[in-house]
Order: sequence, then structure tokens, then C-alpha cells
Amino acid sequence: MSERFDCDNCKESLYGRKYIQAEDNPYCIPCYDSLFANTCDECKELIGHDSRELFYEDRHYHEHCFRCFRCDRSLADEPFTSQDDALLCNDCYCNEFSSKCVACDKTVMPGTRKLEYAGSTWHEGCFICNSCQQPIGSKSFIPDKDDHYCVPCYENKFAPRCTRCKQALAKGGVTYRDEPWHKECFVCTSCKVQLAGQHFTSRDDSPYCIKCFGNLYAKKCEACKKPITGNMHGRHYGLKIDMDSGAATGFMSGITDVFVLTTCDELI
Repeated sequence: MSERFDCDNCKESLYGRKYIQAEDNPYCIPCYDSLFANTCDECKELIGHDSRELFYEDRHYHEHCFRCFRCDRSLADEPFTSQDDALLCNDCYCNEFSSKCVACDKTVMPGTRKLEYAGSTWHEGCFICNSCQQPIGSKSFIPDKDDHYCVPCYENKFAPRCTRCKQALAKGGVTYRDEPWHKECFVCTSCKVQLAGQHFTSRDDSPYCIKCFGNLYAKKCEACKKPITGNMHGRHYGLKIDMDSGAATGFMSGITDVFVLTTCDELI
């Protein structure tokens, strides 16, 4: 008598029938499908052993049930996305949810690199400098009305230029006689020390530090030979003299009149 070979579930003989081995046990086809087959999330029917099964986010589908929610196109071999649990082909998703590039008026496809600014969207390669026409990408840019410029182009086109070196002032700088200067370019005409943030004066429209101006142009004290700068807080003072009476009539801040000078607290 031959050994029995039965379905592990229904116990019917499997001799001469198709069967499937699962968990080390044989099953007839109906029992295998009822015990192990997944249920299609779309039609709620079992996905039989002889059907192509598709799987997405813990959900199972018959191949013919895995379709776009909008246009009913099969998604079995197509790129797709999910919106509020609804499966959509790329075309339907883009038409309904994707933005369009303001430069080329084409849809910005999901997964592609894009830039967003002031409520508008660009393909990465469409967001270019208005001057050099090169893609700006992730680099810094400066908007000007409806145009956008990379920083070098904006500085070359719009930034003021230093009176001395003629290069663009990207930031900072100083203004002298309504003209822009780099801080490092605004220097004493004589010794070249930077004057930004320092007291200075000028002669013939040229700036000088106080020390150089005094050495070059100020009258010298007859007693100590140091320049008279008119600084009332220093140790050198100028007294205005009445030329007829010889009497001192007050302090002077200029150096164009006759001085009687002191180098200490007593008049010479």
C-alpha cells in the first residue's frame, strides 16, 4: 500500500494534482490561496498564486488593479506617486499638484532639483544670472526688480566704484566730498595711513592725517618748533593780538593771524 500524500489543510490527496509547498507542508491550490494569498487593496479579492502581485506601502494589488486614480492608466511599469493615499501617474500628479517653471513654463517634475523664490519656482538650470546668463544654483544672488544677478555681476553693474582704485565697493566703504572710497583706499596723501575713523583735514581736496598736515602746512611754534594746529585741547595756544595796542583780544582757532605762543602756562 503506497504512502499517503495529502494537502496539509483539507487532507485531500494530492496525487495527480498541482500543489504548493509552504512552511515545509504541501497544500492544494485552493487551500494555499485561502491560507497564504494576500487581498488586493483595490478590489478586495484574493491575489491568487498565478497572478502577478504588486506591493506598495504595506498594500497589495493585482497587476490590473494597480492603476492611476485619475486617468486609470496601469502603473505596473510606470513611475508614480501617492497623494492622500491615491495613486497617481507622474503626468496626472504634475498637472494637478506640481508647479511650473516661470522661465520655461514647463512642469517641474517630482524629484527634480528646483529653486523657489518670492512665490515662484524655477528648474535649477533655468534660474540664471540676468547678466552672465550662467545658472546661479545654490550661490548667493541679488534681485533687482524682476531680474536676478550673481553677486560678481551685480557688483560690476550696479555697485559704486572707489574713487581711488576704481573697483566696485561690495560693502562698507567711506564717503568723502560725495565720492565713495574703500576704507583701505582712503589714506593720508603723505604717509598713506588709513583715515577711516580718524580725524583728518584736507588741502587742495587731498586728505591728510593731522600729523602730516601739521608737518607739511601748519606754521611752527617759535618756541618749540612744533606745528600749530589750532587744537584748543593741546599744549600750544594761539592768541589774537591787537596790532595797534599789542593787547591780547582772545584765543584763535586759525593760524592765519599773528600769534603770541606759549609752551607752558605763562605767556612768552
